[in-house]
Amino acid sequence: MASVTPYTEDGRFLVSKTSISGNLKSDIKRAVELIGGFEKVIEEGDTVTIKPNLNTADPYPASSDPEFIKALGELLLDAGAEKIRIVDSSTLRVSTREVAKKIGLDKVADALDADLIFLDENEWVRVHFPRGKFLKKGSIGKPLLDLGKLVLAPCLKTHRLARFTASMKLFVGWIKHRDRLRMHARRLEQKAVDLASYFQPSLIIMDARKCFVTGGPMSGKLEYSGFILASGDMVSIDVEGVKLLQSYEAKNRLGGNVWELPQIAHAVELGIGAQCDDDIKLVAL
Repeated sequence: MASVTPYTEDGRFLVSKTSISGNLKSDIKRAVELIGGFEKVIEEGDTVTIKPNLNTADPYPASSDPEFIKALGELLLDAGAEKIRIVDSSTLRVSTREVAKKIGLDKVADALDADLIFLDENEWVRVHFPRGKFLKKGSIGKPLLDLGKLVLAPCLKTHRLARFTASMKLFVGWIKHRDRLRMHARRLEQKAVDLASYFQPSLIIMDARKCFVTGGPMSGKLEYSGFILASGDMVSIDVEGVKLLQSYEAKNRLGGNVWELPQIAHAVELGIGAQCDDDIKLVAL
């Protein structure tokens, strides 16, 4: 079953790739307008859950840039959202509350009047992942059972274990730490996709202004790509993100055909979204 998203044209998934101008809010808005605008998915009175990257308190792009989350939140409110929720949990033995405070996301939440929810301070609920092949069940944070509209705000970077982290890999932050350890023990790349298949984001806005092209997720060789990407399909935006990473000369494990990388190949197997390049329409500006 392919991704259900209004961000399509002639049966192809739209992905925008926008060069930044210096006005972050305008740049994010332009990236979304290129694929049809926030109004395609955000309705008056909506509750919107934003999924940032709060793995650690290491500076962006290791974790989300709080100013990016703030600009995104403002745009969602401008589009009619009534309430913003920012939800995540950090890596093992790390307090998400402390991570949020260190990077300044707590102040962003205050400015947006948003609920800042730390899953490591909430109950975990065991759920079944119907489309999962290697990860069929796991414990996710109880606040995730009622997401409203889901907007992903991934960073883009290489990952020393998963080759890359973009939108699908982002959901590892929403599963209980014990399950994360098991995921990392074997078939991490495929299991991350199994987990992602449980969720249906309304919109993905990728902060690729900076990215790690080696190492990751906490540190690596930094490149200033200067792009923001947007799409309604996780596979499509991850494919275009990886192609951006591949455009740099760097020693990583992203060589060859992007569709043969384990995350992407498994997403194709599960039928999450795009199946090949012909399913994607890139709109660049």
